[in-house]
Amino acid sequence: MNTARLLHASAQRLPDMPALARGTRTVATYGQFSARVARLAAGMLARHGLAPGDRVALAMKNCPEYYVVMFACWHAGLVAVPINAKLHAREFATILENSGAKLCFVTPDLEASVAHGVSIASRDFVKLFEREPAGIADVAPGDVAWLFYTSGTTGVPKGAMLTHGNLLFSTQAYFADIDRLGPGDCILQAAPMSHGSGMYGLPHVAMGALNVIPESGGFDPAEIFGLIAAHRGVSFFAAPTMIVRLLASGAAGNADLRNLKTITYGGAPMYVADCLRAIELFGPRLYQLLGQGEAPMTITGLPQSDHAARHKLESCGYARTGVEVRVVDDADRDLPMGEVGEIVTRSHCVMAGYWENPEATAQTLRGGWLHTGDLGSLDAEGYLTIRDRSKDMIISGGSNIYPREIEEVLLRHPAVAECSVIGRAHPEWGEEVVAFIVARGAVSAQELDALCLEHIARFKRPRDYRFVDGLPKNNYGKVLKTELRRAC
Repeated sequence: MNTARLLHASAQRLPDMPALARGTRTVATYGQFSARVARLAAGMLARHGLAPGDRVALAMKNCPEYYVVMFACWHAGLVAVPINAKLHAREFATILENSGAKLCFVTPDLEASVAHGVSIASRDFVKLFEREPAGIADVAPGDVAWLFYTSGTTGVPKGAMLTHGNLLFSTQAYFADIDRLGPGDCILQAAPMSHGSGMYGLPHVAMGALNVIPESGGFDPAEIFGLIAAHRGVSFFAAPTMIVRLLASGAAGNADLRNLKTITYGGAPMYVADCLRAIELFGPRLYQLLGQGEAPMTITGLPQSDHAARHKLESCGYARTGVEVRVVDDADRDLPMGEVGEIVTRSHCVMAGYWENPEATAQTLRGGWLHTGDLGSLDAEGYLTIRDRSKDMIISGGSNIYPREIEEVLLRHPAVAECSVIGRAHPEWGEEVVAFIVARGAVSAQELDALCLEHIARFKRPRDYRFVDGLPKNNYGKVLKTELRRAC
């Protein structure tokens, strides 16, 4: 089934329901949304000579036109290549070259960054809608729909080939595990639509719900709180750093949250201290997910009800519906309960492979399982706890040390706003622990050392505390530990 049929089925049932909004203003009903998609699909095929399977890139800030372009790609049997709008011009060029994109749409703010892009504010874009509507392309479940480029923290980003089957599985898993949706509900596209937020717009389209794009096109806490108050049945996806910003916002104190339905969060570690503060503000509306570009948004989940259990907040939940999760050793053998190893997963959400990279595909999908690169352990109930990325684990004196365990302890101090722990080469021990601290108040290394000694083994405590103004992060909010290592 073509993913575009999610839209056209909703348009057939609910042609007059609001589909796309900019802030509080509806800009398209489902009937209008569907019609524009069919015309744009025809225009791309005719005016640009595209054929099914060709790639079309989206270098676009969040906007209502984003979904018009994306669904038009699928309608025409093309492959959408959404690119994070915060990337550098050279990064855009790398992805466009690697994907072989034959067409790239841009928002006006990115015209200077992308060579030969078609601006959605241009006459050329308007002309693409002048053709008679095209029919929906017939695609197979294994055909590529979305070429998702990894964030590239360890080198040149790779394109994960996400199929129509992957997208439909992820959509159905949302209904099975996270929330029920219907007309009148909405999703705030507060995070980049090129990433998880755009993925979670699909179940909302499938049920005739409203996709709301903030006027700013980005993430502004005061604006988000205002939109929650203005719309009904509100859900949104947020990276943990976004939730922390919401908690710190002056608008949080008197926010009207009666219309808030669900916040799904993931993409980076959510520390227990931050999670407890979020529960205090938002109540039982939080759903944690574990996913990655290679298995978008759908590996494990910690449901809303489990957020009431303090000890479960240290985990990232259990396997999603229809998903298998294991923890294995270096030979891919299952490890006993509680032992730490690599997290592997298998489901219909796992990518088909990396674009034109058979070596990386074979390594990552060996044995028919996606090897995530994350280290974790399973408990008796099947709850998964992430210890760290395998490349971030510190080995000191022959002992494995997991940075996240130390970071969780450091964040218990009220004056620690953010922290990140890395390993630094040591001539005797191999590595030693270094902690980078972003403080929100007065705090000393001696205080933090005492806190660590109270909660973790002595050999795990940091041997050096670096107080910094901020932590280096990529465009998805993940801390760039490679840069911190270079700073040592």
